Amino acid sequence: MNAPSSVPPRQPGQSGVRRWKPTPLIAGTAALHAGAAAAVVAQPAAWPWAVGGVVASHLALTAAGLWPRSTLLGPNWTRLPAGAGRRIALTIDDGPDPEVTPRVLDLLERHDARATFFCIGDLARRHPQWIEAIVARGHAIENHSQRHRHTFSLSGPAALRREIAAAQQTLTEIAGTRPLFFRAPAGLRNPFLEPVLCELGLQLASWTRRGFDTRARDAAIVTRRLLHGLEARDILLVHDGHAARDTRGEPVVLDVLQAVLRAAADAQLHWTTLRAALAPEPPGQPGVPAPPFDKI
Repeated sequence: MNAPSSVPPRQPGQSGVRRWKPTPLIAGTAALHAGAAAAVVAQPAAWPWAVGGVVASHLALTAAGLWPRSTLLGPNWTRLPAGAGRRIALTIDDGPDPEVTPRVLDLLERHDARATFFCIGDLARRHPQWIEAIVARGHAIENHSQRHRHTFSLSGPAALRREIAAAQQTLTEIAGTRPLFFRAPAGLRNPFLEPVLCELGLQLASWTRRGFDTRARDAAIVTRRLLHGLEARDILLVHDGHAARDTRGEPVVLDVLQAVLRAAADAQLHWTTLRAALAPEPPGQPGVPAPPFDKI
């Protein structure tokens, strides 16, 4: 269910489009629809069973879309590639935020850490200077949709394509580099998303663990969620946009990052961006050399 995907995104300079291949769940659903239709034609009295099967298949697809770390609807990065060695990834969503993002960048710089920022296109247009600052400080910009609508997962293929392509154009223009990864708003999606991502040359990425720092106001609780079982190749999720505030009115993510960055250093784990993780761990880095990139 959460098995790693074996389809990496295209690297910069390669053709963006990749071939869509339906997952067993999607292929099985299509076959069930065809079988149900044939059964009703051959035996009209069987229609209740046919309808029941179709409804059950739609419920399964819906459940898969509501499970952010699922690979049932298509390839999904929930961990870094097998060749990542002792590297881990910090992903930061929902920005840029003109108050929080600069402080997050300063924290990362003090710890010499690199992060992947999943940015919202409309906010990038509003605050382009912080997109430029993210790139200038050595971090990566990836696609988190143009408007971050809560109804994203209810959209059809045309609406998904418009929303994701708009963010792709916005972020490419401002950052100067084409995003390679996409993260759905709240991680929720539907079966139409993967074909659109294939068409746009994007790879879906979720996470290994998250702290729910847009809701929890206690930095210690968020930190425990992120650090419990932390190991090499994990992908962590925090937010610079929509950040929850503690009792002092401070964004929780700031104290969380202090603790997480220190813990990673103590464990001799090395921060990387998702796009940098496409390459095996460089020689000289701690960790066991990995086989060629063939599985994530």
